Amino acid sequence: MPITEFLERNANLYGEETALVEINPEVKEVRRVTWKEYELIESKQGESYRREITWSVFEEKANRCANLLLSRGIKKGDKVAILLMNCLEWLPVYFGILKTGALAVPLNYRYTSDEIKYCLELAEVDALFFGPEFIGRMEEICDKIPDVKLLFYIGDNCPSFAENYLHLATNFSSAKPEMELSNSDDAAIYFSSGTTGFPKAILHDHESLVHSCKVEQNHHKQTHDDVFLCIPPLYHTGAKMHWFGSLLSGSRAVLLKGVRPSTIIETAANEKCSIVWLLVPWAQDILDSIDRGEIDLSNYDLSAWRLMHIGAQPVPPSLIKRWKTLFPHHDYDTNYGLSESIGPGCVHLGMENIHKVGAIGVAGYGWQVKIIDEKGNTVPKGEVGELAVYGPGVMKCYYNDPKATAEVLHDGWLYTGDMAKEDEEGFIYLVDRKKDVIISGGENLYPVQIEDFLRAHSAVKDVAVIGLPDARLGEIATAIIEIKEGESCTEEDIQTFCKGMPRYKRPHKIIFAQVPRNPTGKIEKPKLREIYCGESLVESQLK
Repeated sequence: MPITEFLERNANLYGEETALVEINPEVKEVRRVTWKEYELIESKQGESYRREITWSVFEEKANRCANLLLSRGIKKGDKVAILLMNCLEWLPVYFGILKTGALAVPLNYRYTSDEIKYCLELAEVDALFFGPEFIGRMEEICDKIPDVKLLFYIGDNCPSFAENYLHLATNFSSAKPEMELSNSDDAAIYFSSGTTGFPKAILHDHESLVHSCKVEQNHHKQTHDDVFLCIPPLYHTGAKMHWFGSLLSGSRAVLLKGVRPSTIIETAANEKCSIVWLLVPWAQDILDSIDRGEIDLSNYDLSAWRLMHIGAQPVPPSLIKRWKTLFPHHDYDTNYGLSESIGPGCVHLGMENIHKVGAIGVAGYGWQVKIIDEKGNTVPKGEVGELAVYGPGVMKCYYNDPKATAEVLHDGWLYTGDMAKEDEEGFIYLVDRKKDVIISGGENLYPVQIEDFLRAHSAVKDVAVIGLPDARLGEIATAIIEIKEGESCTEEDIQTFCKGMPRYKRPHKIIFAQVPRNPTGKIEKPKLREIYCGESLVESQLK
């Protein structure tokens, strides 16, 4: 069945119950929303802006969106893009698009105007919804995207080159549009995170989306009483597919704008959140704020919070050890996935396996995994190879890119490009990205292993290890280290600390600087190579 049926079911079963809450700590004034399909819980002066909608209103808003699009000629198989920050309109628009039979195409809010244009053209987008944060970028390209025939604006002060969606939508029926959908129909195009260049367009059908709902609910045991705190951007599969567990269970979710530690803790307490998904930097910031006395946990009622889980990157075991010291009653899980495998869950640790912290886990619900060599043969346990996954959530293809598709899809198996190994109990440990492996003096160095070691240093907040050119060794391991606020550390301190590693793994060069991460928490290593590679090339030539 198509994923839209879950929304329709929730509207019938839980119509008057809250589905979504939006909280924006940056807005410190009372605002009134007059569009009739909203239910607004007004904030008091000086408090964060808060809105909420019920499941029935969610369904009505999606139907209004769908009926508007259909009236403008959008049909089954067309593509409609979403360029919005997290907000109460995001998911109803997403489901409105799906209800027309069109494909939803979420866009990264960090894209430049050129990247937006590139993705719109690659996905052959017919219409676009965008918010006020993107007016300037859209102005630069609105006359350069002739195939995007409809531009709908969501926000105040609609620009002249777009139409005011919220005003238009109120004039359309809230009844379900007549559109026959099946689980084999194309549903969405997501974009790879772009850490290796311009992003690829990833095509998924309704079966993929539905399977991600089942995976999330199975792994984290969502019930109708759970409350999910969603902080990462909804354009990414990592956030939306975690929310799909709430969709399947008909439970409430809170969309929080902002990642300040105090904001996360305060929201979790005020909204009685039971499930919180954090990226590694956010979890580290929370722990550091508690250590510095900036957050006093005794001031908050966090008794509802039962699960903290992390994805998007390898998790330092030292972080979870610190977390469990402060939050001993929390269950913990980590999730591994790619947008090509409909986001998190093709591998997961499992809440019962906290003794295996450091592993990404075992095959997720409905998934198969294997670790292979260059010829596609399964490697023995304990040996490093490429992780491959198989299941109902594997993408159909890279849209309009058969060559790239053929490189990663083999008899239904998705070759992830991630290097991993399996222990004797069947738990998988991520070693590194295949393209990030450093070959130094003939030795394969896996940056994740070095990063995990360095993060155990008490002064280190974040670290990225990259390979930079070297005339003698080919490449050298270089550690970019971000120091915690209020801490001091020297290169000598790090080199002394690194004596706990085999000599060949120790970084040859230490750079103290900020570690850039994309909105999904992944280290932007191409950006680091761009920053430092030129310097290293000169240095290597002088040796």
